Amino acid sequence: MEESYEVIRGTELVENLWLDSSTARSDSNVLVTISNSKMEKTLLITNNEVIETKSSVYVKTPVERKVAPEKKWIQQLSSVGKLTGYVLAAVLLSFSALSVTGVVKARIVLTGSMVPAINPGDIILTTPPSRLTPKKGDVVAYIGRRFDGSEVGIFSHRIVGGDAQSGFIVKGDNNPTPDVQHPKIPDITGVVFFVIPWLGKLLNVKTLMILVPIIFGFWLILGALRNES
Repeated sequence: MEESYEVIRGTELVENLWLDSSTARSDSNVLVTISNSKMEKTLLITNNEVIETKSSVYVKTPVERKVAPEKKWIQQLSSVGKLTGYVLAAVLLSFSALSVTGVVKARIVLTGSMVPAINPGDIILTTPPSRLTPKKGDVVAYIGRRFDGSEVGIFSHRIVGGDAQSGFIVKGDNNPTPDVQHPKIPDITGVVFFVIPWLGKLLNVKTLMILVPIIFGFWLILGALRNES
């Protein structure tokens, strides 16, 4: 004899479960449990009837399969934390390798000369002009110099004219006039290819002194909750 029983996933019927009792002993009983994170369906199937019951009445659930509802959010938070940590570690390691080889450099923008395209606190990523040829419209980081040739600092402005031979004409988007200096290729340290908004505001001593203890404390609490669960 074959008997059919409904298998439930969530609140929807997904398929039938077929049991062949043609070779079973007359006193055989079958306990069937279908469960997920939301519900459990348990049937005790005897030779004469089908009884809806609870699995805990007949068997002991293995410890590794027990997940108390109030602990699920801890496991989910732990999984998210692990994934975020792995992603951040991969990004930092990749960026460190690229930075050491000179392929990519990061710089925090301190002034508003390029507003609104680039704002104070944004991080600009640059690559050397040998890898990305500067052209009109690009934002480049170049070494600013005095008339005597001594260095003043690094400026990140947009190319609005000129060329590599005679020097590029550069201007901050928010400045009224172009820069006095016309940097050539040897003065250009990098061409901006990506901007990370706002993140640079967190990368200062005062903010890091607050954030690091908070993140470390959160990690310890999360570890303790994970161990307890």
